[in-house]
Amino acid sequence: MQDPVLVEVIGSALSSIVEEMGETLVRAAYSTNIKERRDCTASLFDARGRMLAQDEGGSPLHLGSLMGIVDEITRRYPAGTIDDGDAFIGNDPFTGGGSHLPDIVLVSPVFIDGEISAWVANLAHHADFGDRGHAHIFQEGLRIPPVRLMRRGELQTDLFELILLNCQVPHERRADLRAQIAANRLAVTRYTELAERYGRDTLVAAAGALLDYTERRTRAAIAKVPDGTYTFTDRFDCPELDEELDLGVTVTVRGDEVAFDFTAPEQVRASVNVVWTALHAAVYYSLKTLVDPDIVPNAGLHRPVTITAPRGSVLNCVEPAAVNGRSETCQRVVDLIHGALAAAVPETVTAASNGANTGVHFSGVDSRTGRYFVYLETIGGGCGARLGQDGMDGVQVHMTNTSNLPVEALETEYPLVVEEYALIDGSGGDGRTRGGMGIRRTVRVEENDVHFWLDTSRQKSRPWGLFGGGPGASAGVELSEGAQPVEHGYTRLQPGDRVSIHTAGAGGYGPASERDPERVRRDVAEGRISAERARAVYGVEP
Repeated sequence: MQDPVLVEVIGSALSSIVEEMGETLVRAAYSTNIKERRDCTASLFDARGRMLAQDEGGSPLHLGSLMGIVDEITRRYPAGTIDDGDAFIGNDPFTGGGSHLPDIVLVSPVFIDGEISAWVANLAHHADFGDRGHAHIFQEGLRIPPVRLMRRGELQTDLFELILLNCQVPHERRADLRAQIAANRLAVTRYTELAERYGRDTLVAAAGALLDYTERRTRAAIAKVPDGTYTFTDRFDCPELDEELDLGVTVTVRGDEVAFDFTAPEQVRASVNVVWTALHAAVYYSLKTLVDPDIVPNAGLHRPVTITAPRGSVLNCVEPAAVNGRSETCQRVVDLIHGALAAAVPETVTAASNGANTGVHFSGVDSRTGRYFVYLETIGGGCGARLGQDGMDGVQVHMTNTSNLPVEALETEYPLVVEEYALIDGSGGDGRTRGGMGIRRTVRVEENDVHFWLDTSRQKSRPWGLFGGGPGASAGVELSEGAQPVEHGYTRLQPGDRVSIHTAGAGGYGPASERDPERVRRDVAEGRISAERARAVYGVEP
């Protein structure tokens, strides 16, 4: 396609479709995890299953649940067996439908002139499946291969009821799944309107041109990175494992292509294993942030990239590995890549961020309603410092992009009380630029037999700094007296029991001795560091 202006116009229109699809899902959803925390993503694929657009409000890790699902649908359902008004549902990491079971994907074909011209898809994290084991995936919830949920616009009620019967909070799932159906219907309408304006052939040609443009831009950005081989290793811990795991990456840059070769131990009987799609999502995100953050996130970005990891390992697991906590490991993949490329692109890397996607899970029966409840939230932490800029405090970083759940909404929906929600003073690593601070959140339980599970990392290590910067503080959890820990992050709580979660800070960048004294005094005034630390570490009198 020769008209770059038209390609840009159509590309912006495709992006608008996924943004509107995502906002529709948030507005129509019922559960707090979607309507408040926005734990969802919308995307658009061409007829061949190549991603054309993903909404900016979605999570980069959700790409791992979307990659490959169109290929699996067309493999299962040959040409001629898919009709206008069909919709397919899936969540299984090992059959092309997801990267962990709570992320349920809904995919719909878009027919133009009797042919499939595109696919619209949205993903929502359904905060269900609480109080589960994680030795293997069969403990983690209901596995759904890509199957047809709607046929010619009609809901397949038998399949729908089967799914709901296997959920612990079915009234939430019913409403949220209907919201996903509505979001896809809107996107189909919008794409059809676009086709009526420009014609099917023009849209298809523009989509191909968009992918080619992204590839060219990605290759140009990679070519600016010095050729060479760069390595980095780090240790990974989680409450489910007694021992830490050694993870590593070798990054090879040659001209306008880059290869990532990971080392990892064999997959474990814990939830932190990663399927290949999730690993790829983490790598693509990392590369984009380092070489050109403004690159459009579509399949053209993937073409100059090669990714390898041992099959059957923590970073490329096979069935029946448990994967519910794969986001913890993917966060560490980003740190590995930033650590490896620090020498090559010091101006764009960050020091280690909090290195986790700290998930807290409370579940039980709410006596006010008689219903089972599952409260899930991922709590932010420190963001790594970078050249010329402090790391942000108490935020979701890298592979997650969700919001916090407002305390008012939490206490209205669940039999829980938030007693403290604060930044942890001094948890950011020292440096010329300071690492971001972690969060302390203390929750009191008001029901009997509430099950609590913590999913986090960096409890045994500290987020590292770069170029002389200091490490951030580790993560941790404190239980009130009387609370009974079980094992590996699991605890049974009774009324009045408290849990205080401390998320990790982040690493600093550059020597602390080079920090501007006025910034140090401002840190003290704003409560980010103590006066004693200002004197001892930075040599500044507040």
